[in-house]
Amino acid sequence: MKHTTIAALVLILVFFGYQQVRSMDDKTEKPMDKMVENARSAVFAGGCFWCTESDFEKVDGVIEAVSGYTGGHVDNPTYKQVSAGGTGHVEAIKVVYDPAKISYSQLLDVLWRHIDPTDAGGQFVDRGDQYRSAIFYATDEERQVAEASKKALAESGRFDRPVVTDILPLGTFYEAEDYHQDYYKKNSLRYNWYRSGSGRDQFLEAAWTGEDMQMEKKMSSKMMDGENKVSSFEIPTDEQLRRTLTPLQYQVARENGTEPPFNNEYWDNHEPGIYVDVVSGEPLFSSTDKFDSGTGWPSFTRPLQADNVVEKKDMSWLMVRTEVRSKHGDSHLGHLFEDGPNPTGLRYCINSASLRFIPADELEKEGYGSYRSLFEK
Repeated sequence: MKHTTIAALVLILVFFGYQQVRSMDDKTEKPMDKMVENARSAVFAGGCFWCTESDFEKVDGVIEAVSGYTGGHVDNPTYKQVSAGGTGHVEAIKVVYDPAKISYSQLLDVLWRHIDPTDAGGQFVDRGDQYRSAIFYATDEERQVAEASKKALAESGRFDRPVVTDILPLGTFYEAEDYHQDYYKKNSLRYNWYRSGSGRDQFLEAAWTGEDMQMEKKMSSKMMDGENKVSSFEIPTDEQLRRTLTPLQYQVARENGTEPPFNNEYWDNHEPGIYVDVVSGEPLFSSTDKFDSGTGWPSFTRPLQADNVVEKKDMSWLMVRTEVRSKHGDSHLGHLFEDGPNPTGLRYCINSASLRFIPADELEKEGYGSYRSLFEK
């Protein structure tokens, strides 16, 4: 009985603590001390900004997410004003990201997978226009990307109701009060209590569990990227690959082969540029992370686009190793070892036959313009 009473008191304290923090209205600016050169920002709304900030800050390539308000007609709004409705503002986040690591279209992918895009009346437990989902575009290119992304999701058949997320021009973004910033870190107990009861995670698990690769390819193939030609990874048929790849490329990429060391195209390549999948064209590695491992194969300390590299356990040849493959092309790339240099201590040992090299001065021509900042002094 004593333990039951204590547990009840804890829940009551958490509840009233939550109510108290949601009613505060003091406001200070959050310093943007994590900015990097050539960083960009994008603004999204997905209901409670505690949750959307938390979700985006866990994404590779995102530098920081800032909670705030936008879309309304009241200057310098407070949380108390916005949450009451009538200001026209929504709870939103400004996502500061590195375009060399993640594209705008990929950020939209993240957004879709963390909201209910079919709910026009709010998001989960939070109801009202101030909690509806929205994409705020700063340029016409972002608008086109967002519209194409929304259309692709609607046509995918993922949901049995219309996708109603607004796509709106970006106005002034007002940073929320300081106590709202990084709330999931500073008040993890209250945050976890709120989130677990909001219904968000239960909905997302039901909507996205069992997502197959074909769905992802279908969506990606329709998303225009503002700086790249198209954020799509078309996979040729096996018959086409046998005609277009060399026998060695086919053997390595499709049959898990290994090329000879010190006798392959890129092991000693020192030119600036990026390496893409020979099958799909998806970006994989950069010359900025390439080093001489002495093994005779191209070696990298980390991927250029982490989401495009998949790790799998390999138990062939009576050894246990970590195989790396491309996500979209499903090409065998090589293996990952933990004997690399700083800063990661990793060595991605990759077959040249699985790669195509794009020189830095040809990135825009080849449709990889978003990576040019890597090589600008």
